[in-house]
Amino acid sequence: MRRRVPALLLAGTLVCLATACGSADPDDTAGGPANAGNGGDTAGAPEGFPFTVENCGVEVTHEHPPRRAVALNQHATEVMLALGLEDSMVGTGYLDDEILPEYREAYDAVPVISEEYPSYETLLALEPDFVYGGFSTTFDAQEGRSRETFASHGIATHLNIEECSTPPLDIDLMDREVRDIARIFGVPERAEEELERLHGVLDEVAERLEGVEPVDVFVYDSGDTTAFTAGGGGIGNEMINRAGGTNLFADLDKAFGDVSFEQVAERAPEVVVIYDYGDRPVEDKKRFLLDNPALRDVPAIREERFAVLPLSSTVLGVRVPDGVESLARQLHPDRFR
Repeated sequence: MRRRVPALLLAGTLVCLATACGSADPDDTAGGPANAGNGGDTAGAPEGFPFTVENCGVEVTHEHPPRRAVALNQHATEVMLALGLEDSMVGTGYLDDEILPEYREAYDAVPVISEEYPSYETLLALEPDFVYGGFSTTFDAQEGRSRETFASHGIATHLNIEECSTPPLDIDLMDREVRDIARIFGVPERAEEELERLHGVLDEVAERLEGVEPVDVFVYDSGDTTAFTAGGGGIGNEMINRAGGTNLFADLDKAFGDVSFEQVAERAPEVVVIYDYGDRPVEDKKRFLLDNPALRDVPAIREERFAVLPLSSTVLGVRVPDGVESLARQLHPDRFR
């Protein structure tokens, strides 16, 4: 971590919480307005504001573009940086990977407030007007970070729509997420510029793969007694399809699920795609699969055909197109020579 919230500021916030400071108790969500916006002052609001958006079951009214935003989780942070919103950010946290090189300079200008999720008090100390979460765990009510609690203090929130969309997920949802954030910050034209770039990557992959024979793929996320794999409900399935593959467990109607290694053997994948994250190195995962007797006769294991994707590329954010290209290059290297 590079910069932390000043202790005096945090202490002041805790005193404020203890004495109410004219606000509702942060743990009393019964009367908190679900549509709290960012600021409440419509004077001098730019064109297009105020406006109300429905996001994952919560209506949020934005009186003006956020000025003190916090983004938590990799894909939320990188969506904001891709849109050039670092000057509107007062904090970020809980990244799974290194930030993309093209966003590094902008990222370095944003305080990192925690290695994982910060406490509610730490967030309040930043005096944010907007909190953007990549996963639903960002707004964990048991940890005091429910969206209702933020709203009770006049703090707007947004949850990545992957967390509340009906499967199967597709690229259109990526477009919508980028456009939603750009709209909230009053820079819709930046969304169109970014999406033109992202779709350019996807179009080039599609052109290179035209007429290709899809490769049967099994995704290995984790698991020792069973395999935790990608189902047909998540964006990972769409990525496999666009990369010239067929997800052998697309019949699972959710983003992820457990299957037996015997089921994997029966479906005989030609390639195993390993999701790379956490403390278990890719090489350890490969060795486990190669040594698993249930997989001995699987074509991908016999021929040691593995592809690797960072888990951060397989969630709904701006990494998706580059993830598709990376996977396509590994599944069909002859098309990229």
